[in-house]
This record gives sequence, C-alpha cells and structure tokens, in this order.
Amino acid sequence: MRIDAHQHYWKTSRTDYGWLKPSLGRIYADYMPEHLRPLLETFELEKTIVVQAAPTIEEAEFLLEIAEQEETIAGVVGWLDLESEHFEQDWNRFRENPKFIGIRPMIQDLASDWILGDRIVYHLKLLAKEQFPVDLQANPRHLPYIMELLEKVPDLRAVVDHLAKPPIVEGIMEPWKSQMEQIASYPNVMCKLSGMVPEKLDAPWTPESIRPYAAAVMEAFGKNRVMFGSDWPVCLFSATYHQVVELLEFCLGSEWSEEERAALYGGNASRFYHLDNK
Repeated sequence: MRIDAHQHYWKTSRTDYGWLKPSLGRIYADYMPEHLRPLLETFELEKTIVVQAAPTIEEAEFLLEIAEQEETIAGVVGWLDLESEHFEQDWNRFRENPKFIGIRPMIQDLASDWILGDRIVYHLKLLAKEQFPVDLQANPRHLPYIMELLEKVPDLRAVVDHLAKPPIVEGIMEPWKSQMEQIASYPNVMCKLSGMVPEKLDAPWTPESIRPYAAAVMEAFGKNRVMFGSDWPVCLFSATYHQVVELLEFCLGSEWSEEERAALYGGNASRFYHLDNK
C-alpha cells in the first residue's frame, strides 16, 4: 500500500486554526479530499495520513468526520491537550475510533522546553506504554529538549516531522545533524521526509541545497525508519505536489531497491501507525 504519510485538510470557514489568514495567499483556501484525490491517483498513492492543523479537539472531530466518508484516508493524527487533567479520558474516547491513529501537539508554536512539563511527560509515558504514535512538529530549537524527553521516555513511539526544519537556507548542518543522530539512536523514533520546501510564498529553493539534509536523515534513521509525506497543501507555498515527489526522488538517487522504496512510500508508515492492525 502506497501512502502519503503527512497531509492536511482544512476549511477557511472554521475559526480555530489561528495561523490561517488571507495574507497567506493561495494557502488561504479550502483544501479537501476532492482537491487531493487526483494527485494521489497520478502518483499511485492509495492512502494518506491526515494530520491536525489546529490545536483543538473540535478539529480532530472534523478530520474524523471526513475520514468516515473518504476512503483514501488511512488514519487521522489529531490534537489532544497533553496538559489537560482530562487527557486520558479524551484519548480513550478518541481511540475508540479505529481511524484515530496518533496525536500531534503543535510544539512548533510553543516554548522550546514545553514538552518536558511534568504532566506532559506523564501523559507521554501513558502513550509510550500503549505504543500509541506521536508526531513531533519540531524545529531545531526543540531538539535538545526532545533528546531530554527521550531519556525520560525512551520507548516513546514518535516521528519527527519535516526533518525538524533544519536551516537549509543558511546551509548550516550543526548542531542539527548531531542532534538528529542522537534522536535516531532510539529505535522507536522515525522521521518524515516531508516539509522540505520553504513555508514562504514563492520562496526560491533548489534540490541540491536540500539533498544533504535529507541524506543526513536517511543515514541517521536508516531506510526502515523514514517515510514520505507531501505536507500538502502547506507545500504549495513554494512547490507543487509533483515537485515535492520529484525532490524526494532526487534525494533518493539510484541506491534504493524496490523493496526499500516500498517501505519509504508506505510500509514504514503502515508499521509506525499500526495500520496493518486496522
């Protein structure tokens, strides 16, 4: 099964995104399954993982409603409040739905050390005990704290989104590279080869500038712990879906076997999100 392991759906009429504003140009539009489906067919992708874009339970419910009607959705990574005293109750309620396959706190918008809060660590230990997946929407500033988190919760089943947004424009590799290598030393952690193009309208980029960062992640995590994600429609800031796929293929080169490519384009995501058990 070929899977796009990271994409979003949203409607501008919903009011809980916060970041979704008219100033974002073409990003400020409705993006729903009927818009993505033709692209999935073009690239022979059968399923997707739809990921939260708003820090609300209501948006998680919105995505699950879409998933009930849309056969291409393999699962939903939603938002739940890890700081709430009702977290465990909410989590148990949501995971009664087999399409609810993971959670993502929006740490990109939070203090760098937020993830080390006592109540948050306690709840992440609950998730780790059940091997329930967590997406980490990290930037480089978060990586030292994620490393500390993994010392506290070494069996956390986590995936780092978007290579943790390394400083590609500046061409700086360290300390990002060394920190990602340390994070990769935890066998339950994966990384998404997603979100590699700039999140700025029509920003310039080149495959050659991005490839060293993708290569560093692939070397650190290995071919069985990376997964393809388009980050559509966020990728439309500076690229088309077609360009995102071409970029990944450029980064892969010719060294990957058909079996390894099948893992990258679906098998690894299926294993990480327990889709084989659905």
